[in-house]
Amino acid sequence: MKIHIQYHRPPDRTELFVQTLIHDDGRVKVTFARGLQLDAPLVLDGQVALEDGSDAVWFTFPGAWHDIGRFYTAEGRFTGIYANILTPCVFEPGGTWLTTDLFLDLWLPAAELGGPLRPRILDADELDRAEASGWVESPLAERARKEVRSLEREARAGRWPPAPVEEWTRDRARVAVLDVLENRS
Repeated sequence: MKIHIQYHRPPDRTELFVQTLIHDDGRVKVTFARGLQLDAPLVLDGQVALEDGSDAVWFTFPGAWHDIGRFYTAEGRFTGIYANILTPCVFEPGGTWLTTDLFLDLWLPAAELGGPLRPRILDADELDRAEASGWVESPLAERARKEVRSLEREARAGRWPPAPVEEWTRDRARVAVLDVLENRS
């Protein structure tokens, strides 16, 4: 099933992302974004995390204030785990999902997985600017900060990311997409 994610970024930008829903067990919805088209590579910690032609496996947890992506290069090399802090997704009939970006992100580079984790909180300055400009109200900005700090603590303690993020690799997602396409025929 194709999912249409309307991703609002204050003050006035809304993007539409179309992804394939490959798993939904009520606790987590897993989508696959294949062959992303990017204007420029996403570089984190001096390394390319996503680039034109990359794949990403996305995890949306109903009611959560974040979603999670497993990022890969165009060649299929796993680069890390990325959490977007956002408003809980609203799931409309017909496969439209609505959410608002709250600027903050958390990055776990692949090179650190399996060892001591040093998660990076990204874009705190962007949230500060959005709050100062009135694009994000202070209680919502504080909720975003609380969420990213909680994820950071859980990651450092080895309790985050949740199991489905480890289980749903790019290879598994690619097989699931083929299954979805075959079942539609």
